[in-house]
This record gives sequence, structure tokens and C-alpha cells, in this order.
Amino acid sequence: MPQSTIESILQEKRLFHPSAEFSQNAHIKSLEEYQQLYDRAQADPQQFWGELAEKELDWFQKWDQVLDWQPPFAKWFVNGKINISYNCLDRHLTTWRKNKAALIWEGEPGDSRTLTYAQLHREVCQFANVLKQLGVEKGDRVGIYMPMIPEAAIAMLACARIGAAHTVVFGGFSAEALRDRLIDGQAKVVVTADGGWRKDAIVPLKEQVDKALAEGVPTVQNVLVVKRTGQQIHMEPGRDHWWDDLQKGVSANCPAEPMDSEDMLFILYTSGSTGKPKGVVHTTGGYNLYSHITTKWIFDLQDTDVYWCTADVGWITGHSYIVYGPLSNGATTVMYEGAPRNSNPGCFWDVIEKYGVTIFYTAPTAIRSFIKMGEHFPKARNLSSLRLLGTVGEPINPEAWMWYYKVIGGERCPIVDTWWQTETGGIMITALPGAIPTKPGSATRPFPGIIADVMDLDGNIVGDNEGGYLSVKYPWPGMMRTVYGDPDRFRRTYWEHIPPKDGNYTYFAGDGARKDEDGYYWVMGRVDDVINVAGHRLGTMEIESALVSHPAVAEAAVVGKPDELKGEEIVAFVTLDSTFTASDELAKELKKHVVGEIGAIARPGEIRFTEALPKTRSGKIMRRLLRNLAAGQDVSGDTSTLEDRGVLDKLREGA
Repeated sequence: MPQSTIESILQEKRLFHPSAEFSQNAHIKSLEEYQQLYDRAQADPQQFWGELAEKELDWFQKWDQVLDWQPPFAKWFVNGKINISYNCLDRHLTTWRKNKAALIWEGEPGDSRTLTYAQLHREVCQFANVLKQLGVEKGDRVGIYMPMIPEAAIAMLACARIGAAHTVVFGGFSAEALRDRLIDGQAKVVVTADGGWRKDAIVPLKEQVDKALAEGVPTVQNVLVVKRTGQQIHMEPGRDHWWDDLQKGVSANCPAEPMDSEDMLFILYTSGSTGKPKGVVHTTGGYNLYSHITTKWIFDLQDTDVYWCTADVGWITGHSYIVYGPLSNGATTVMYEGAPRNSNPGCFWDVIEKYGVTIFYTAPTAIRSFIKMGEHFPKARNLSSLRLLGTVGEPINPEAWMWYYKVIGGERCPIVDTWWQTETGGIMITALPGAIPTKPGSATRPFPGIIADVMDLDGNIVGDNEGGYLSVKYPWPGMMRTVYGDPDRFRRTYWEHIPPKDGNYTYFAGDGARKDEDGYYWVMGRVDDVINVAGHRLGTMEIESALVSHPAVAEAAVVGKPDELKGEEIVAFVTLDSTFTASDELAKELKKHVVGEIGAIARPGEIRFTEALPKTRSGKIMRRLLRNLAAGQDVSGDTSTLEDRGVLDKLREGA
């Protein structure tokens, strides 16, 4: 990595301290307190996690051993008996939280619903009994293919209650993608809805389920359907059942099944953009603790908070930080069916104003789209209830961070920029908001108990400000246990890139990173999002940040294009602010701007202007497709998660 590149990333020296008032009221109140926690966890991880498990969760039976580590396979809280549904619901019913709002739901067409802990408990117990009546038993798998409605969370908690592992498939996936996941997970039942609302249109979910099952999923015996949009759908006699019909009159008495700490809680599939989707397996006890404590400390949850994570429950963020983490803490969690759209570009700010949201957790992609829409939308709403902001899903460029801090947070809200993965189960690197000063663009420091570092592929720790691979050197409770049905793939994918030393295995995250002199981590994106130009490795994120810092650029995606001389050439796909027009002169100006920000080695060989970038339905840019387009290749692989195929067609025409 050339020195000019390193300097460009680390020239971000602004430091934002939490206010004295915020720190005073926070769970973790100072950098010294964080450091003491971190040092104690590093010195004796098992004692650290064992004490937290005993203090924070309710167990039916205590464990015999905190950790059984047979690299790369871990068992946490061995022989402990627990139920995450019990921890999310039952234990709050004996406190004042019984009548507290557990789940606030806002539907896209404008309907809404609030469930207290007592009401949510009742509905979960009833649906758990419905599943039992359909023959679902402990150890079975249940597919959930739902819109963002309360029944999605109810179904997840009901599965957990009876010991059936759920496999939530994002409602934007195609029938083919759904079928692949149902077959791999051997689902016995599918829970879906007639349809869901997204950007003023109906997503025909039941129709997709029918297509998936028509191709053959031999393990599926029953399909449960929620009435959401009311359109006509086919109901297969004997197989398909309306949720309301089966839920009606069913007993609300369903004791939580004591689960072994290592019993499978859920399978969640990675996108499958290359090869077969990986079924990431998470188990009960360790995941319960890790999602619980990261939610509590990172979002500084207080009993008065109204907490909103804008993710979909089809992703790990929705699992950990809409459902399990907040409810285990007895919080009020908001679930929103909609998304910013032309008919209501200010809908997120409406939700914050309506419910007095205090904690707001969203993606950098969303923030950049808000910037493009204009700050007059948030400024027209009362956002004074907000006290903490968060970002998730990808590194955030400093310019977007500053806009978020100033326009949405009013320069009073700390920002927790969080790095983690489906595989990690919960947040790994982030600021604790009352304790750690933040730097725009940096995920800051590892969570206590996470022993992370930046390494080369030989397992050597690189120096400060040197690029390398983000790695974790010791197991943690929320970690995935295996790839479902393929333990060899688990070992190959995550544990063999960096060779073990002295019997110590290292988790390979697949992300490039560097650590600065203050111990702050700067995550540069996936390893395959690194461009090698004339032997110099350039992170796409840093070039994108340089482009977005120009006032003309709303969003940018940078990829490498094969080049006979340099190895790769930089190609930048750019969407412009509405007040600017694409031109050759502007392209030259943007190239010059990147050179000024980073250095001549980072000059894009090509700037392609586009009205929009190809994104998944969860908002991530599909850089793989852009790499193919830049190279003049046919777009190949799985495009089932693509939000708008028209964007891809226009890019093809432009090429």
C-alpha cells in the first residue's frame, strides 16, 4: 500500500467526544472504564463471558463449562439450559415491563400497531401452539418469508420457543433463491403472507412461495399465510392455511422449551452471489448473550428509549438488532414496513417524529440517499427526540458521517459506526457511545471480549497504519458454529486463510482494514473490493470517499477493470447531485479531485455517469455486476437480490 494512500485515509483527524451528560448516564461511562473491561476480558475471556451470562440472562440450568474450544468448533456454556424466547418475553412479565410497548409497527400504507410485552407473549405462545398442531417439533426447521410485519417477529420467537430452528429468507428474494434455501435447510413449514408493501407496490410473496414449491421442495408439508395486502392468491387445499384461522381460539399457554445452549437457533443464508449460499448456523445460549449485551452497551439502551433499526428481519441485523437483542433487554423496538420512496421521501423522519425515536440505526447507503434527496426533508420534521445514531452494513465515508452527525443528529448525538457480519452474530468493532471518542469513517475499537487485529496472510500482525486483513484471534459467544451441512466449508472459508500458530486459530473476516496509532480500526471493505494498480493495492472505499467528497457527487461505486499494463484500471460509476449535469469536463474534474485527495496512483481511468447504481433489495451496491460491466463481460451469477433490473439494463446500454 503506497504511503500516499495510507495518508489519505488516515488524514481524518477530527475527534468527537460524547457530551459529559451522555457519558454520565451511559452504561459504560469513560474510556478508562472501557479499557478496564477490555483488559479484563482479554486476560480471562471465559470468566468475563461467564459472569455476563449469569448476570444478564435467565437460565433453566447453569452450564458446566463456559467454553469448549476444539478449533475451529466452539461450544459455549456447555450443558446450560436456556430459551431465548423466554429471555425476550416471559421474564419481563413479572416486572413493570409487562404493559410496556415491546414492538411498535408502522406499515407502509399508513396502518400501525403496538404490542406490549404481555400481548406479544400471548401471540407468540398461540403461534407456537399452531406450529405444534402442524407437527413441528424440536429440531425441525421453519422457513419464514415475510414482509416487515409483526407476524415475522412473532414467528421467529414462536420457533425459538418450541425449539424449531427458523430460516428467515428476505422477502425480496426470488422464488428460485427461496427454493434453494428451503431445500438446503430442509424446512418442514413455510410462513409467509399474501403479499407485502414496498415503495407503494405489492410484493407478491405467496405467489413466489407457490413457484418455489412447484419446482419441488419435498420436506415442506404446510404453508401458513398472513392476510396483509388482500389480493387474490391461490391456496392449495390441505397444504395452505390462513394464519388467522389457525391462530383463532388456540391456547396461549405454551411454556418455553428448555434448550441446550448449543441447540441450533437459526440458519441464515448469505447472499449466494458466488456459488451455493452458505447456511450460517447460530445456536441458542451464546447468541442470546452476545446479541443482548452488544445491544445494551453499544446502543446504551435505557428503559425510556424508543429504539429503531431500519433493517429487514431477513438479514442478521434484523435478527440481532430488531428482534432478539432489544427484546432480551426489555426495550421498545420499532419495525417499519416501508422504505424512502418518491411518494414519501421523508418517511423515515416521519416515523422518528411520530414515535419519538431516541436511537436510530441505519445503513450508509440510506444516508447517502438522504443526502441526495436534500436536507430540507429532515429539517421539516422534529428530530429532537434522537440521542444516539448508528450505522451498519458497510464502511461509511467521512462526508456522509458528518452530514448524519450535523443534519440528523443536530451535532448532539454520538454515532456508533458498527462493523460485524452475519457470521459473527453481533457487532464486533464499534464505539461504546459514552466512552469512546469517534472519528468519522472509523469503526473505532473492538467490543470487550473481541480480540481482534490486522494481519497479513502469514498471521503476522502488521504495523500501525499498514493495510492487512481484519482477523479475530479468540472465539466469542455470538460466533457462527458451522455452515449448515458442510463443516469442511466452514473450516476452509473462515479458518484456513491464516495458518494456525501454536495451535491458535484465527478467524478470517474477509475484510481489509488498518489500525491507526490510537488503536482505531478503519475497515476498507471486502478483500475482493481491493484494486491492484501497478502493484499498489487500493481500497475501493477510499476512492469512493474521495469522489463523494466532491459537491457534484451523490454516490459512487469503484471497481477494477483488467489492464494489460497496470494489472487493473480504476473505473468509477458515479451518480450526480440533481444540480449537476454529466459532461466530459466534469469527469476530468472528478479525476483531478481524486488525485488531489489520494494521489496520482488513484486516478480513475474512467468515470461512468449513471442515474442509479445496481443495488440489492437491502441497499448494498452489487459491485460484482459493475466489475463485469467495466470489463465488458456478460453479467453472470445470482442476480435474484437486484432491486431494479432497469438500472442494470441502462448501464449495459451506456456501455
